[in-house]
Amino acid sequence: MSGIIGKKIGMTSIFAADGKYIPCTVVEAGPCVVTQVKTVESDGYNAVQLAFGERKEKHTTSSLRGHFKKSNTTPKRKLVEFRHFPELPSLGSEIKAELFVEGDFVDVIGTSKGKGFQGVVRRHHFQGVGGQTHGQHNRLRAPGSMGASSWPSRVFKGKRLGGHMGVDRVKMQNLEVVKVIPEQNLILIKGSVPGHIGSYVIVEK
Repeated sequence: MSGIIGKKIGMTSIFAADGKYIPCTVVEAGPCVVTQVKTVESDGYNAVQLAFGERKEKHTTSSLRGHFKKSNTTPKRKLVEFRHFPELPSLGSEIKAELFVEGDFVDVIGTSKGKGFQGVVRRHHFQGVGGQTHGQHNRLRAPGSMGASSWPSRVFKGKRLGGHMGVDRVKMQNLEVVKVIPEQNLILIKGSVPGHIGSYVIVEK
């Protein structure tokens, strides 16, 4: 399983050859620099570390500056390790959008949008309690009875309650690559991808 680091540019839509209207997400896929190659002999397993996104040198630690210097590249923002590359690339080489072709199916990993503190109706799709009579006042979106009395005299962990929503690692599987624009390192992926515009995503074949 190989992959690449990308940046979510936004959403658009295209028409397929048969006239179907396809909503898709535009992802800037690379170019990613190979900053480390791990092998069974040196590390116990095969893996490739890719780096993406420019970063100012003054905002980079000295240890990371030395790490990037080994691969003869400038400091980068995002580092991700990929296992199971079909062929281990050389240190300092670039992985670009040409890694994908139209018709490929990929998994996209990103961080979902943050939505702050949300109640049970929005967070867990509760229906709300009762009607608007019998003195409900403003309790229509309350979670209602939780059960449990003298035992266990506490709320079990994992109970569906209001709380912080979003900012979770989300993996969308089996999304189709509908178009590749290698000149601009762009790929168009059918459907939606987690994260806000400008966020980093990991695209795995």
